Amino acid sequence: MKKESFLKGAAILGVAGVVVKILGAFFRIPLANIIGAEGMGYYQVGYPMYTLILSFASQGFPTAISKLVSEKRANDNAGGAHKVFQTAFYILLAFGIISSLSLALGARYLVDNVIKSPNAYYAILALAPALLFVPIMASFRGYFQGMKNMTPTAISQVAEQFGRVIIGLALAVILLSTGLQYAAAGAAFGATIGGIAGLTIIVYIYRKNKAKIYSQFGTVPDASKEPTKGIIKDLLKIALPITVGSAILPLISMVDAMIVLRRLQAIGFTYEEANRLFGQLTGMAATLINLPQVFTVALAMSIVPVISEAVTRKDMTSIKADTGSAIRVSMLIGLPAAVGLAALATPIMLLLYPKQPPAIGQILLYLSFAVLFLTQLQTMTGILQGLGKPFIPVRNMMVGAVVKFIATYFLTGIPALNVKGAAIGTVSAYFVAALLNFIEVKKATGAKFDFIQFVLKPVISVGTMGVTVIITYGQLNPMVGNKIATVASIAIGGAVYGILLLITGAITEEDFDLIPGGKKIEKLLKKTKLLRG
Repeated sequence: MKKESFLKGAAILGVAGVVVKILGAFFRIPLANIIGAEGMGYYQVGYPMYTLILSFASQGFPTAISKLVSEKRANDNAGGAHKVFQTAFYILLAFGIISSLSLALGARYLVDNVIKSPNAYYAILALAPALLFVPIMASFRGYFQGMKNMTPTAISQVAEQFGRVIIGLALAVILLSTGLQYAAAGAAFGATIGGIAGLTIIVYIYRKNKAKIYSQFGTVPDASKEPTKGIIKDLLKIALPITVGSAILPLISMVDAMIVLRRLQAIGFTYEEANRLFGQLTGMAATLINLPQVFTVALAMSIVPVISEAVTRKDMTSIKADTGSAIRVSMLIGLPAAVGLAALATPIMLLLYPKQPPAIGQILLYLSFAVLFLTQLQTMTGILQGLGKPFIPVRNMMVGAVVKFIATYFLTGIPALNVKGAAIGTVSAYFVAALLNFIEVKKATGAKFDFIQFVLKPVISVGTMGVTVIITYGQLNPMVGNKIATVASIAIGGAVYGILLLITGAITEEDFDLIPGGKKIEKLLKKTKLLRG
């Protein structure tokens, strides 16, 4: 029963996570077409700063609250469970007030002196109120998760994202006539509306179920006997390591925000030109790099309990097999995405952003191979977490961030590369972090990676796909135009790649066990007799 409950909860959060990521990914495509590259530059300056600050409240604390509440309930300590929630609520409320006011009051200094993008002031200002609402919402999410009820968290996540997307896009359209900086601020304010929507939903669920929650304990919890200092210490002990890890990716985005605009202006670009290039990189090309994460994040989430269970059983055979399968599957997702984006870089960018110049495709071309390393990085992070080594990927990602800083600073300062230097810096950061993770995974598991299965078969499949895509687009574009030619090329390339994976045996029956919904796909493919065991 407990296993079924866990799987049900994981499935609920998994579905909500996919919905949220898809909404988030596709939010930026219409937004970029509404406010253009320059407007996206203003929007993107503020958003990494917001996510960096928010990571301190919305990542580690829900997990810490959930763990402590669950432990107190297991020990029949109703008062303690409620005191954990109560204490965390006030900590996050205080954090929300301080961070919101700090960002609002410090916005002008940041844009004028640190980032050198004065027109981003309103976008940062519009994000500041969200820092009040989202941390409070995190306390409720952690409490419900500790009660083994994942539905409120899932509903609030989807409500938050819907609010952000709908209101953000609407305000961008309404404010466009007043200026790009105000339209970007309107889009950013969607995060605040989303925070309010998510918080309202989860508070409503809490109040509606308050009597039912207390009935599980048989009485109204008496929290007064629990020492507050001990709870705070326990919360921070769990939350801080998770927070540090979750802050790395926003920190990498902050590196771009702080360096790229300055370096572009230093080599002769005007402020408007620099913002336009920054918007093309972070608001347009990077959006496509993040799309394959919908699949690899789910894979990483799935592999953690699989590896953890094998570690508990001391089953090294299963650990090696599952590790190899997870890395191979993530490669089979990341490799075609990288090659496909590189092969059709300009056609894809012109399809999604028809008002942009063709040169925008060069940015995606340079950035495309970040997909391969990012998907590997995420999967191996999940493996290391399952092995009980959560700090190793954090350390490796910090090394990657240093590489990113150095590479971006020097390469963006080369006029021939300009913003493409920042793209190379991103690829370098993910490559270094993924390589370091791979070394640690191999050392910890002793897993062996067969050259034919891990390299030759995937490369043959993806190479054939890439050639097919290029030829197909070249033939169709003169006849039907860029839009149809691009979509048709992607569809044909995807079909060719999938068939070749099955024919070459690059993907096997065991690999489907790690893919959400993989059993259904496996059953369907077995009927075609293309799937090998």
